[in-house]
Amino acid sequence: MRRTALALAIVSAFVAGPALADGEVQNIMTPADKTRLEKYGETRKVALEEARAGSAAEVKILDEVLARPLVAFSDKDLTGNWQCRTIKAGGIGALVVYDWFKCKVTDDGSGWMLEKLTGSQRTKGRFYDDGEKRSIYLGSGFIAGDAAKRYGSGPEADQVGYAFRTGADAWRIEFPAPYYESKLDILELKR
Repeated sequence: MRRTALALAIVSAFVAGPALADGEVQNIMTPADKTRLEKYGETRKVALEEARAGSAAEVKILDEVLARPLVAFSDKDLTGNWQCRTIKAGGIGALVVYDWFKCKVTDDGSGWMLEKLTGSQRTKGRFYDDGEKRSIYLGSGFIAGDAAKRYGSGPEADQVGYAFRTGADAWRIEFPAPYYESKLDILELKR
């Protein structure tokens, strides 16, 4: 019986998934990003209220994205190629929905890593488990042609957000109070 339990524990340790938020993410996260996540609900509410002044077609897209029910990450491997698009809510413009670009999720043995491969605005970072239906994303934003900086390099590059899985082949990351342009960025991903 003990061997079976030990074997299950060992296998579980090697199953692909986000890195566990056992305090590690709190030790890595900058104070500014901790504050952004603490104010996530308030920031999100204001951004979405402002987004309602956007074009009817873009508001419809936003509503469809946000209406999808959340499902657990635990039974899905996110590695592989994805289509992704950014939705900017609140801030300079009420609402902007960009076209689809290419993203890729890999697993380096420590958990999932995301990289946006096309488009002018890019991101590269890692996921940390934050419960059954939510992960924390810590990454670096950069412009195509530039190298991604390491997370913790400063507020202009550092990105933090909550990732939510919304279906078999759909999920999103919500970035509260990004450094540029908007009050909430949503990176929507689909197969």
